[in-house]
Amino acid sequence: MRILLAEDDSVLADGLTRSLRQSGYAIDYVKNGQDADTALSTQEFDLLILDLGLPKMSGLEVLRRLRARASLLPVLILTAADSVEQRVEGLDLGADDYMAKPFALSELEARVRALTRRGAGGGPTVVRHGPLVYDQVGRSAYINDQMLDLSARELGLLEVLLARTGRLVSKEQLVDHLCEWGEEVSNNAIEVYVHRLRKKIEVGGVRIATVRGLGYCLEKFSEAAAAAPSAERAAATPTATPTATATATVADR
Repeated sequence: MRILLAEDDSVLADGLTRSLRQSGYAIDYVKNGQDADTALSTQEFDLLILDLGLPKMSGLEVLRRLRARASLLPVLILTAADSVEQRVEGLDLGADDYMAKPFALSELEARVRALTRRGAGGGPTVVRHGPLVYDQVGRSAYINDQMLDLSARELGLLEVLLARTGRLVSKEQLVDHLCEWGEEVSNNAIEVYVHRLRKKIEVGGVRIATVRGLGYCLEKFSEAAAAAPSAERAAATPTATPTATATATVADR
C-alpha cells in the first residue's frame, strides 16, 4: 500500500515514515500543501495522512481540492489538540478520520490499517481465497493454516492482487502501489517479486496468471484447478518465469 504523508514537522514526519515503512507501507513525503496537491493530482495513493497546518497551502484547501476532483481517497488528518473547529471542518470536507497531536504511533498505525481496508472496499479483516487466508490487521498470510514467510514487498504485492481478484493488474499499477518516489524498478524486478510470491502460494492451488505484455491476475479459486496435477496447471496457464540471474533493482523491505 502506498501512502502520501503531508507534514511540515520534519521530526514527526521522519518518525512516521520510519514506523510505517517497517510495517511494509510505501511512504512518499511532502512538506507543504502545494506539493501535496500536485502529488494528489498526478499520482495514485491508497491513503493520505494530512497535517492541516501546512505552509503554502493549508491542509483544508488540499482536502477541498481533493474532494472537488471526486476522489474517494481515504484521508487521515493530523491537527493540534486544541483545534476543534479545524477538525470539524476537515470532517465536513470529507476527511475519514483525524488524530490530535501528540498521539501514539501504535494508534496511528491501527487507524491506517482501518482506513486502507475501507479504501479497498471494507469487508472483513480476514480475507479468504481458497486455502489462502490473509489477516489485514496482523498483515500476515497463511496457506492451509501454515504462516507464509513473506517479505514486505511480497506482502504488499499479495494485498494488491487480493484486492483485485480476477482482474488484470499491470506492472505499472504494481509499481504505483508498491514503490516510493525515486525508486527505480525494472520490469525484471516486478517479475522477480511475482515469481517469489507465486512459489509460496501456488502449493495450495492459488494461482497468479501472467498475461504476457500486460500484467498479472490472481485467478478466482477453483477447487477443480487445485486438484489438477501441477504439470497440467502449468500447461493451462503459461507464465513468464524470470531467469535465475534476474535481480530486483530495489531490495525488499
